[in-house]
Amino acid sequence: SKTGHTHTILYLKRSPDEEFPDLRRNATLMGQILTPAMYRRQFHRCTDSGVIFDDVIRPGLEEPGERCGPVSAGCVAGDAQSYILFCDFFDRVIEAYHKHKVDSQTPNSDFNHSNLKGSEDLDRSYVLGCEMTIVRSVEDYCFPIHCSRGERRHNKNDLPGQLHLLKDLDQEQQCALKLSPPSQFQLRTGAARDWPDARAVWLSDDNSLVVWINIEDHLKLVTTRHDADVAEAFKFIFAKLHPFIWKQQLGWLSSSPTEVGTGFRVRIKLRLKLLPTQRRLQDVLIRLRLHMVSTGTASTGVYTVSNAGTFGESEVALTQLVVDGVKLLVNMEKILEKNGDIDELVPSQK
Repeated sequence: SKTGHTHTILYLKRSPDEEFPDLRRNATLMGQILTPAMYRRQFHRCTDSGVIFDDVIRPGLEEPGERCGPVSAGCVAGDAQSYILFCDFFDRVIEAYHKHKVDSQTPNSDFNHSNLKGSEDLDRSYVLGCEMTIVRSVEDYCFPIHCSRGERRHNKNDLPGQLHLLKDLDQEQQCALKLSPPSQFQLRTGAARDWPDARAVWLSDDNSLVVWINIEDHLKLVTTRHDADVAEAFKFIFAKLHPFIWKQQLGWLSSSPTEVGTGFRVRIKLRLKLLPTQRRLQDVLIRLRLHMVSTGTASTGVYTVSNAGTFGESEVALTQLVVDGVKLLVNMEKILEKNGDIDELVPSQK
């Protein structure tokens, strides 16, 4: 200052009861699960990298798009240790979102594409293509909301192909790679700090694999097929994986509890004109444990169907879930085209 004096502002953290967030209008899973007693238990804990409980709970934070499914988690992990230190909270969120209990059992893994059944029978007059994504986190690095610039810049992976720094890509190139500006979710959690510094995209030599680096998570692998060959896409993407952060009881970890377990999403694009108008569709999707979003206009009737959860089932089982569900949705569409009744096809809860 001009007088030569310095001023220090002290932030006085008060008691857990005084700091407890107002959750009366909070519609997230965090808002449903967090209690004053649970908050008190986590309040003074801190991970080795400095993540405290108030860093992971996000009152009013709604995670966008497919990643949140029908309800937002309302929380995000700062590092892998967050899931252990704050397990009293995170385990409940994971169970509520994925509809599967966290217990002492190690999550199943199955990368054998030959265990898939019936994926070759998808009706190509309705099914337009498929995409698979895997989210992975690198050992010994904090997650995006808490990592430093140095950590982010050091997150490099030796993959065959071409590396493109996000700052060097023009708008047209970013659109071609399905890249978007930072979402409100990323901005409000701090995951977009210093954007686009140290954000990049790897492209395989044949452009069949895209790897997003530091954009949503440490790594996101994406493979897309326009022939809807689900088995081939599955075989391809899991041939590219290397070891990342994995914890007993939870499986593969990511910053969002909505992605733990497998970190795996299967998306099948299909054309439906009549089924989306049916009042029972949402109930059918819930029973099938699927998520469906419109990816076209009302006139094109193009939708993307994906697995609602990533935890509690193996990679093959999740893929089978989507394949079987898409077959049922297509069958319903065909019946509606003939002015038939689909009520008898409504499945029981999976």
